[in-house]
Amino acid sequence: MPPVITPATLADLPAILELLDGSKLPRAGLDAHVATTLVAKNGKQLVGTAALELYRECALLRSVAVAPELRGQGLGQELTRHALALAHRHKIKSVYLLTETAGGFFPRFGFRTIPRDAVDPAVQRSVEFTSACPASALVMRLELRRQPSAVS
Repeated sequence: MPPVITPATLADLPAILELLDGSKLPRAGLDAHVATTLVAKNGKQLVGTAALELYRECALLRSVAVAPELRGQGLGQELTRHALALAHRHKIKSVYLLTETAGGFFPRFGFRTIPRDAVDPAVQRSVEFTSACPASALVMRLELRRQPSAVS
C-alpha cells in the first residue's frame, strides 16, 4: 500500500525535522510553515515531506524529502505534485526553489533555472534565501497557469 499524503500537524514537526536532517536539507524557518507542509506516512511512520512558504502570489517550495528506503519509487514526485496543487489552491502564480542536489529532478514539473536576482523580493527575504541555503544553490522557478474552470 502506498504512503498516504496529508497536511502536516505540529505533532509531525519532530519527525519532519529528523527526515530533513537525514537528507541534509535545511530546517531553519520550517516551523513557521507547518500549515502549508505535507507529509507522507506509511501507517504512523513519516516517510516523506514537502513544504510551501507562501508570499502573496509567490511561494517557495522547500523540504522535499523522502526516507532513504523509499527513494526512487515516485514518492518525491507525488509529494511535489501535491505541493503544486496546494499552490494552485492558494492562487500562487510563481513557485521558486533552491537546490544543491536536485537540479535534475524539478524540470519534469516545468521548473527552469533562473538567476538569483530574478526571484520575487518577498521570497528573497525568506530564511531559505537569506541564510539556510548557500549562495551557490541553484535557483529555479515555475510559472503556474490558472487551472481551467469546469464547463457546465
